[in-house]
Amino acid sequence: MSNLIPAVNLAVDPAELVQADRVHTSLYTDPALFDAELEKIFHSTWIWVAHESEIPDAGSYKTTYIGKQPVIVVRDRKKGINVLLNRCRHRGATVCEHKKGKTNSFVCPYHGWGYALDGSLRGIPHPESYGDCIDKAELPLVSLRTESYAGMIFATFKDDIEPLQDFLGAARKWMDLFMKQGAGYGIKVPGEHRFRFPGNWKIQLENTTDAYHFPLVHKSFLSSVDEQTLELFDFVKGPGYVEDLGNGHSVMVMIPELVDLEADLDKPIPERFESLAAELRDEGIEEQQVRRIVRAVGGSGFNLNLFPNVACSMAFFRVLQPISVTETEIHHSVITMDGGPAAANRYRLRLHEHFQGPMGFGTPDDSEAWERVQKGANAGENLWIMLNRGLPGEKPSEDGLVSDVSAETGMRAAYQQWKKMMTAEAK
Repeated sequence: MSNLIPAVNLAVDPAELVQADRVHTSLYTDPALFDAELEKIFHSTWIWVAHESEIPDAGSYKTTYIGKQPVIVVRDRKKGINVLLNRCRHRGATVCEHKKGKTNSFVCPYHGWGYALDGSLRGIPHPESYGDCIDKAELPLVSLRTESYAGMIFATFKDDIEPLQDFLGAARKWMDLFMKQGAGYGIKVPGEHRFRFPGNWKIQLENTTDAYHFPLVHKSFLSSVDEQTLELFDFVKGPGYVEDLGNGHSVMVMIPELVDLEADLDKPIPERFESLAAELRDEGIEEQQVRRIVRAVGGSGFNLNLFPNVACSMAFFRVLQPISVTETEIHHSVITMDGGPAAANRYRLRLHEHFQGPMGFGTPDDSEAWERVQKGANAGENLWIMLNRGLPGEKPSEDGLVSDVSAETGMRAAYQQWKKMMTAEAK
């Protein structure tokens, strides 16, 4: 399927732009590099497209992008998951414009070609004019290779790529831990908010594994929480760590005691969750499950970066979509307990809104920082971005490399994968 992707010729060798402790600023500003990234990264590896809860039933669908190519993620009548290029095989018009919904088929609004949920071409208006020069079996919507793990759906243009589980590697155990915030219920994505910032996608990729900025950039957030929560988020000098998990993936453990949400259920319930616990008890929920829900509702104590486009970030999915070399769209998908108590899900939503979104404390501050990085990238030609924090203390771990929580180990991991993919020979 790689013949769908045009090759990009570069005037500079990407290998020269990524060193062990720094990357060149042109990675944020060079349009030719951006075009090459679409081909060599976004069209050449596994890309996260949806969570299974977003398409629960036959006919449920979601539209999104892989790189800049529009796709539809849809369940067919047999409950199979398909990722289809959102492009009619006749004249190229998109066959679906809604962000999500439920349908029996996809019909091109231009000339009425109709497609089943598995992408097969079912109907052509006035077919007699074609005579015998068209075979519907040869013209389905283009289908991408699709695999799932832990309810997360990934797709790729490459039919000969390694299995998804091999690509995820050591990140799988962290995905399993992240899903424990369902507290025994399923994980559900009930909605998301989207915004764009004027900066390169890799600036945001770095941010999710950057604890160093937190006490400075997020002073407004820290000033809005109680003392117990403030102590919890004072993690830069704490016992946390960042670990390179291979293939560009990394985990930043900020609050080690919240890595496994099903452990330590007998510990005292934090004061900020006492009212929720009381409400759950009033609903007749038994004490052990109350403690399980309360411990999970605040989210996991880590951020997991899955290269190149999604993070499992404490209590939400953060998805990045490259728009241009200087523009990126971010999707923040809140996570709730599917079938869980309304009180717990309401509490989770309020926590999410407190930090994320246009009225939250975190997103506006992060966005300004990202924008400033992009502006600063234009301040000269021979500039480098330093990524050497934590390098002296970095050491081998069972899964890769590990250093202190404020180290830039995760960023170095992502850029080494970037370098590997950008310099790989096309098959």
